[in-house]
Amino acid sequence: MNPLAAGIGGAAPWSASAATPGLDDAGRARAAVRAELDRVFAETPLCADAPDSFHLLWARLREAVSGGKLVRPRLVDLGWRTVRRAPASSGVPRGGTGEEEAADLRAVARVGAAFELLHAALIVHDDVIDRDDLRRGRPTVAEQYRRDAVRDGVPAGEAEHVGRSAGIIAGDLLLTAAFRLAAASGARVRAAEAAESVFRAASAAAAGELEDVLLALHRHTGHHPEAGRILTMERLKTAGYSFEEPLRAGALLAGADPAHAEALAEAGALLGVAYQVVDDVLGTAGDPAVTGKPHDADLREGKATLLTAHGRRDPRARAALDRVARAERHGEDLGELAAAVAEARAALVDAGSVEHALGVAEELVDQARALLDALPMAPAERAEFAATCGQILQREA
Repeated sequence: MNPLAAGIGGAAPWSASAATPGLDDAGRARAAVRAELDRVFAETPLCADAPDSFHLLWARLREAVSGGKLVRPRLVDLGWRTVRRAPASSGVPRGGTGEEEAADLRAVARVGAAFELLHAALIVHDDVIDRDDLRRGRPTVAEQYRRDAVRDGVPAGEAEHVGRSAGIIAGDLLLTAAFRLAAASGARVRAAEAAESVFRAASAAAAGELEDVLLALHRHTGHHPEAGRILTMERLKTAGYSFEEPLRAGALLAGADPAHAEALAEAGALLGVAYQVVDDVLGTAGDPAVTGKPHDADLREGKATLLTAHGRRDPRARAALDRVARAERHGEDLGELAAAVAEARAALVDAGSVEHALGVAEELVDQARALLDALPMAPAERAEFAATCGQILQREA
């Protein structure tokens, strides 16, 4: 396998240009979710009681959410369709009156929109934690407020504090909106269980984020975590809310029994971890012009990934990673730090760490395929899952 070609080539999941089956369903789902999100942001919390600063924050959050790919809502919809459109011989629930199906699809869109708001909240918080000032080539919410403060003459340190504070507040606000929408989905069946999926996803993401922060301390302690702990962290932090719980929620909204929903969720978890492993590859070996984020941040901040866990077995790569940690710790000038990061990146590629990580991602996708093959579903949904498996391994951003 050519590791960079495998990690960078191909279309992003659910992109409008992706030639996936069920495009009519995709268009319908996107339109319904966007309508729900428009409704959420049209109803400003606190209304007339909110100060102008709050209205500005709400407007900025609306802009941030509007650019999403709607991956998670699409998976809620796919989970629902996988159950409701399964072959009649499968024994899973099917159909209903036209009015009932319309009501179900509205509930699916609301739960999907709740996952999208949760995603936006976690991104805003993650940018604060990672001290990132760009997201997809645009200033993060925290960075917007930092720039506002600098423009108004606020000292640099205080301006940075204002930006971080605004980011925390913004993420909390989006979390509130996500939970509110999930709890008011209006679903005919298993509404509480579907809402619980959103709550569980948020809790898992918090646990994973904490693990990610703590694992990064290896650059100071000298104890790099093993690959298994890194994969567990990535399932909690990303796979749960991005793949596992959206698919589970969609299946539950369709009336699936818990065992069926669990099998679909487990396949989603495997796909989600594979997605994150590829993301880590792009964060180190990807093209910033394509990914929209710097390719030195993960190495500079000592993020524990499968690449670094594998690379530390190689003497040259281990020495290069240690040099980055020393340069960051001792506050060396930017040129020295950049040189150390470039050396570490090259050493990881030469040590086969990029190829190893992509191989793990392939194994995870293969395990997900095996679970999905055992589930009853219509040809269109089965083909859609197959396309998603390929896109995870071939995405470029």
